[in-house]
Amino acid sequence: MFTIDEPSLANVLGLMALVSYSITLLPTILRIVFPKTKETGIPKLLLKHRRSIGLISFFLALDHGLMMIQKRNFDFFDLKTFEIYIQGITTLMIFTLLAVTSNNLSVKTLKNNWKKLHKLTYLAMFFLVWHILDKMSGHWTYLTPISIVTIMGIIALFLIRLRIEDR
Repeated sequence: MFTIDEPSLANVLGLMALVSYSITLLPTILRIVFPKTKETGIPKLLLKHRRSIGLISFFLALDHGLMMIQKRNFDFFDLKTFEIYIQGITTLMIFTLLAVTSNNLSVKTLKNNWKKLHKLTYLAMFFLVWHILDKMSGHWTYLTPISIVTIMGIIALFLIRLRIEDR
């Protein structure tokens, strides 16, 4: 029988991290996929606060991860742990790199490499799909469909953006 579990605080933080992460991807997507949104000023506003929102997303994801570690009593010396949680660990590592380099000094120091490094955010999207589907299968909460629709919607818009840019 299919049942819906009650979401834990860790799951709520995970959803909040996902939503704030998705917001960081919106400025460019909106500008290219929906060019009329430029007139509203929304992409410009989101772009202005992208770094702050990205850092919020990182800290929410970090809290999500730490709460899950505490809840599940992870054994960091067991390779099976990393095998089971590779998607979440990889995504958090990407978010950590992005958070640490989300400052003016890093932009100046890394120059063009900063942009290349921050393209890892698009890889994180795909790890997040895998993470959500894998970890939530069998323990759906009312947050699961919201998470899936959010990340799949962002990926669909991202792919549309790429197609438009290739023309």
